[in-house]
Formats: sequence, structure tokens, C-alpha cells
Amino acid sequence: MLTPQITEDRYKTDVEVALATVESSSASAVEKTEMLVEIAMGLQKNPRVAAQLEGAVTLYRKALETCPSSEPLLRARTLARMATALRALPGDSTAPLQQALEGLDDAAPALQALGLPEEVAEMEMNRGLIVQSLAAMGSGRIQDAITAYQRALRVFDRDRFPKEFAILHNNLATAFLSVSVGGEGSKMSEALAVTSFEEGLRGVNLVDHPVEYAMLQNNLGNALQSVATSHALENRLRALDAYDEALRVRTRTDMPLEYANTIANKATCLWGLPDDPERPDGGHFANLHQAQRLLAEALEIFDESDEAMKSASVREALAQLGEELAEARSNPRVTS
Repeated sequence: MLTPQITEDRYKTDVEVALATVESSSASAVEKTEMLVEIAMGLQKNPRVAAQLEGAVTLYRKALETCPSSEPLLRARTLARMATALRALPGDSTAPLQQALEGLDDAAPALQALGLPEEVAEMEMNRGLIVQSLAAMGSGRIQDAITAYQRALRVFDRDRFPKEFAILHNNLATAFLSVSVGGEGSKMSEALAVTSFEEGLRGVNLVDHPVEYAMLQNNLGNALQSVATSHALENRLRALDAYDEALRVRTRTDMPLEYANTIANKATCLWGLPDDPERPDGGHFANLHQAQRLLAEALEIFDESDEAMKSASVREALAQLGEELAEARSNPRVTS
């Protein structure tokens, strides 16, 4: 089994070999640029270690140096792809995100003039993701991310691009949820988030787009739980339905981590629900037990997957839930 360091070194060597191979090739400058971009895209697909993304960025930079000035569209496409690798780099620094944003700004004129509408829309989608990440780090405006997603939706409509449509509405909804202005403004943002999740679900279905369908259902459930409204019970019941829909796709066998996330979310929802919705004051002992079972299973999966932060969070929830169950057992009216 390869250690992380050996894996990192291997990918660095692969990049050096790729650079040397392309450099010694008799191909044209355009062909060399395309070769470098293709290798970079392969490296950043399903990356296991940071070295793959760093290597991809190195190859993209070399491709930009190699690209002839007479090929503005190729250069713009390379900049746009490099931005996706920069955005994915791990760490707390805003520098890669700022570089990614600068790259998209540089690419925009040529893409808009010479590229396909879908390429421009994809650029706007990536711009939104980058700005949203910067906003979370205190270095960007969330409204700029929302505007970028809305521009992308002008092309990625529900009928022609259902998958992109769904992902964009998921991104929009999470952006709305991150807006924290207090009072009525927060309520409006939460309502817009729920609406955006629901709109995204109109573009996809369980059969043709199971991954996106499950993602939206899970996130809709989370939004319904958090929204400030006088219809909290109704929203929680709707959230349970959404989680159950997500779990039609997110099974422990096929998608263990996603399954664990969803059952943990469902447990939180059950925690606050009465056993009999028709009798809100009748207690929730049965739902507490079900929540406990779901959290215990989620913890098992998170431990198996070395998800330390999630494991710690679930352990803390289980401890709190255990105390609440103990208190409920001491109250005969609640457990009867």
C-alpha cells in the first residue's frame, strides 16, 4: 500500500515526465498546448492527493506559456480549466481562489466572443463557486456569486441542461442560506433557498439524474429544518419526506458517506418531531429512539471512513440525545 508521501512524489514525477515528453515532442505549439491540457484534466479528475491538483495547475501554466498568441480561444479555455483546479486546491489560503478568479476575468472576453454559450455559462457557474468560497472566507460578496449563478441559468435551462440546471439551483440555494442579515431579510433568504431547491428538483428525476435528485432532496430537507417560520411542524414533516427520497438513491452499499450524512440529517429532524403530529404535546420518545439508531449508524460509517470531524459531531449529538432519552424514561407520561 502506497503511503501519502510516496503517492505525492509519484504524481510529481508524473508531471515532470509529462512536461519533458511534451517538450521533446515534434508536435506544433497548438498540439502541445492541447496535450498539456488533456494531461492536466486527467490529473484533476477524482484527485486523491493535493499533488494531483498542484500538478494539474503546473501543466496548465505550461500550456498557457506554450499556447500561441494567435489562439485566444484555446488560451481562454485553458485559463477556465486551470481555474477549476485552483478552486479545488485544499487549504485555508484565499490566494488560489483569487488566482482562479483573475484567470476567469482574463478568459471572459475571448470566451464570450468566440466560445460556445455553454462554455460561458460554465465559466459563470465556476465564478459563482469561487466567489462563494471567498465570501465564506470574508474575501468576497455572496451577492456576486448569486448573480453569476443567475447568469449561468440563462443558458443552462431546465429542458436542455437538466443536470446543470439542478446543480445551479442547489448552488443558488446554498448561497441564499449563507446570507445572514437578520430579521425579515434572513427569512426571505431562507424562503428563496427552499424555492431554489424545489425549482432544481423540477429539472431532474430519480431515474435519469439520481445523484442530483438525491443531493437536492437532502439539501431541501436541511433547508426546511432551518427555515424560520410559524409552520415548523409542517416543514419538518416535509423534510422527512425529502430525506426519505434522498435515501432511495443514497444507500449504505452504493454511497456510504452520502447515506451517513442523510441519516444524520434525518435523525436531527426526528429529534424535534412529536411521535404523533396530531398531538404535538404528546412527547417524542419513539422518535428519539429512532434518531439514536440513525446517529449510531452514521457514526459507525464516519468512523470507518476516517471522517474525524463528523464523527466528533455525531458523538456529541448522541451524548446529548442519551441524556434526553434518560430524562424521558423518568417521565411515565412521555414513555407511555
